[in-house]
Amino acid sequence: MPGKFVVKKGSTGKFRFSLLSTNGQIVATSEAYNTKASAMGGIRSVKNLAADAEIEDQTTKEWAAGEGARKAAASAKKAKAGAKKKSAAKKASSS
Repeated sequence: MPGKFVVKKGSTGKFRFSLLSTNGQIVATSEAYNTKASAMGGIRSVKNLAADAEIEDQTTKEWAAGEGARKAAASAKKAKAGAKKKSAAKKASSS
């Protein structure tokens, strides 16, 4: 028997779904949706995305090193954009 999705309406009137494993344990729980149709759309999205989803293991030293490099590059890019904007503003005010 495959796992299943269970849709419930909470005390707030919003809908959530849970993905249950074959032994009935909850594997994942969704965000709260305002409508049942939106919750059903969320289930369709999970079904479509999960089949081919990649695994990103953030517990490895390799990932941590790469993340540090990505953050440094993003910070440098942001600093460069800020300097460029400051330079343009200074140029405009002196005209």
